[in-house]
Amino acid sequence: MDDRRHGAPPEDAHRGDAPHRRGRARAAAARRRRGVSFHDHFSAVAAQYANARPEYPAALFEWIAAESAARGRVWEAGCGSGQASRDLARHFDAVYATDPSAAQIAQAAAPANVSFAVEPGERCGLADASVDAVCVAQALHWFDRDAFFAESERVLKPGGLLVVWGYQDIVVPDALAAVNDAFQDDIRDYWPPERALIDAAYAGFDWPFAPVATPVLELEADWPLARMLGYFSSYSATKRYREARGADPVAAYADAFAAAWGDADATQRLHWPLFVHARRKPAG
Repeated sequence: MDDRRHGAPPEDAHRGDAPHRRGRARAAAARRRRGVSFHDHFSAVAAQYANARPEYPAALFEWIAAESAARGRVWEAGCGSGQASRDLARHFDAVYATDPSAAQIAQAAAPANVSFAVEPGERCGLADASVDAVCVAQALHWFDRDAFFAESERVLKPGGLLVVWGYQDIVVPDALAAVNDAFQDDIRDYWPPERALIDAAYAGFDWPFAPVATPVLELEADWPLARMLGYFSSYSATKRYREARGADPVAAYADAFAAAWGDADATQRLHWPLFVHARRKPAG
């Protein structure tokens, strides 16, 4: 049975923006009045994205739950197909998961305590001071950060936690390094400019609130060849390469990857550098 609940805002859905004291928040309110647009790099590859992305370490969600003052409701902005939503659902009573892409939300499935809505990260249907935590997984670089930070300040309870994380380029075994380097070099010019923010691990952002020390974690997976190639196919750079050149870069390198891999059904250990930022809203 499909237990998804799409597009239903919580009963205490917000009825209007509360006054904001900060200039950044006033600017965000103006953007909300004008409407929010987003760069849609993933709707066309939503199915591949849902099936191909690596799983985040369980320790990350355990840490988020332990750092949260309460475990009532969490808002996950930019949830995509619900990958992190499902993990958050194990630790919070309710997860409100939003993404501006209806195609991504259509791929989402999660336990009954997760509700999905097609909403941008800069404007959600939550009431003021209604969530214990706000989380963003591998998506903040697509947001209008000032508007999102203002919205986080609005919906977080006093003492609430903001946690943002992401992962950088895949690190492959030595036997695959040469062909992977060639593939990554071939698609490099097709990454959207926001990709540079991931490469920099979100350094230099004008974060709100006081920082919270974060754990050192690693993202890793044991995948067969087909899973890794599917992951490459889900790249926004791969989509843009196909559109610009009329050719599939993953298919072009598939034989070289297969030769370097060996038994295609055997798994290889893959790694991604993982970074985490956390901030806490003042308690009073």
